[in-house]
Amino acid sequence: MRMRTALALAGVVTMFASAALGATISGTVKGPDGSAFKGAFVEAQNTQNRVTYNTLSHADGAYKIENLPAGTYNVAIRAVGFKTEPHQGLSLSAAQSTSLDLNLQKGMVRWTDLSIYQGTALLPDGPGKGKLTTACFACHGFQSRMASQVRDEDGWRDRVHFMRTTFGYLLGGVNDQDADNVIAYLTKNFGPDSDLPKSPADLPEYASVKQEFSDAAMRINYVTFEMPGTNRFPGAATPEWDGKVYIWTYNQHRFAILDPKTAKVTEYLIPGIDQASNHATRLAPDRGVWFTEQAQNVIGRLDPNTNEIATYTDNVPGRRHTLVIDSKGVVYSTGEPLSKFDPKTKEFTNYPEVPSAYGVTLDSSDVAWFSEFKKEGKIGKIDPATNKITKFALPTADAYPRRMHFDSHGILWVCEYRAGKIASFDPKTSTFKEFNLPGPDPTPYAMNIDKRGHVWYSSMDTDIVGELDPATGHVTRYPFVYPENGMRDFFMDADGNMWWGSQPNNHVGYFYLAGPEIKDTDDAKPPVKKSGQAGSGVVQE
Repeated sequence: MRMRTALALAGVVTMFASAALGATISGTVKGPDGSAFKGAFVEAQNTQNRVTYNTLSHADGAYKIENLPAGTYNVAIRAVGFKTEPHQGLSLSAAQSTSLDLNLQKGMVRWTDLSIYQGTALLPDGPGKGKLTTACFACHGFQSRMASQVRDEDGWRDRVHFMRTTFGYLLGGVNDQDADNVIAYLTKNFGPDSDLPKSPADLPEYASVKQEFSDAAMRINYVTFEMPGTNRFPGAATPEWDGKVYIWTYNQHRFAILDPKTAKVTEYLIPGIDQASNHATRLAPDRGVWFTEQAQNVIGRLDPNTNEIATYTDNVPGRRHTLVIDSKGVVYSTGEPLSKFDPKTKEFTNYPEVPSAYGVTLDSSDVAWFSEFKKEGKIGKIDPATNKITKFALPTADAYPRRMHFDSHGILWVCEYRAGKIASFDPKTSTFKEFNLPGPDPTPYAMNIDKRGHVWYSSMDTDIVGELDPATGHVTRYPFVYPENGMRDFFMDADGNMWWGSQPNNHVGYFYLAGPEIKDTDDAKPPVKKSGQAGSGVVQE
């Protein structure tokens, strides 16, 4: 089935940023006792376009935010368990340097500050917790949608009903009894009569789940862009060859394109449906914009010349997920099943040998590679001439391979989500090499390779960004700027910045390292594998 409709343009937000870069804010962060404070996020938000520049205070308390466009900024601090008054209306001209010392006061650790791993460890046991931390946490955590709310039983029943209807295609394993248990659990812990302590730090177990970061981890910087409305749930931000950033937004029925030079975000409505569950948005060689609708098993294309959208539905039921486009414009999409679409013939080719696929990427010869995110899942490739499928089993059983990308040497890198590892695969020799990731529940999800050949990943459960040096096997763990990171994939732009989308936090952005290199003495350790770990469900969100 093919449908054409005029493009619906929704909620266009224009954000103007100055082209003149070079202003700097620097200073020292001190704790309540007056000593240097390490690990506070210092953020400077441009009041006109709301782009935020985030850096960390180092071991000596020093911080520096560089390359700020001229404008007016509000400066604030994010530090779990601490607070301070923001500095508002700081005007900066091009190349101006301003000194600003910041003092923290003792605050409160909040449930919304925790990672999924910490919350799962600290929330009390009870009927409903198991289903909550698997079926629900597979797509989002508890912080922004539960811990930040106070609802009675009717309120939580309404929210659970919404999830089971709007996202019912993902929650078939949640029956009525499961739903009642989850509702009762949420009411007990996040209702008006909750007996949870106001701060998780009041629990003796909190000390055992606190995260510590090395001095080297303080070098990471984040630049964040707000989405033009609430609840967009942006899953990934992909910089393409035209200089724009293409964003898939999972909630409702839209996708977005960001111009990072002007910070202008343009949204496009996907016609004919209230819940499309857009799960990929990519630019084709002909400048057409392709996207998926997971909820409707549809792929679509925005025509850049006519501003019309065409949608295409196969006669095979399933759920379109992630897509890539080869140099000839052929669209490969994962989901159920793995498929290929030829825009010239308007025909789908399905691969029954791969009834469910998750990650997909292209090698330098335009060969599509895929991963099967399931028990005993394999990685594989499609021969573009014969459509033959070849699969390869990973060394670790039940690793649940997820995102995958090639490096500049033709080596394929794969996240082993359940195994807490990242694997490399050499297509020439068909050999694997695995790297253990440190920390509890590493859960690698988003992943890509930088210009140095270092592998970057995000942990869904522990809210960290990790950097693996394949030459040494060493991993540096960096704090993410927001709790409940929700990052689904990384993509690098021409300048080497790594782009991401943070679904629960409704932001997209990029990160980079700045300042002199600091030797990281933390050694990568084998993962701590926990039974019933959060997010271990097989929901393909």
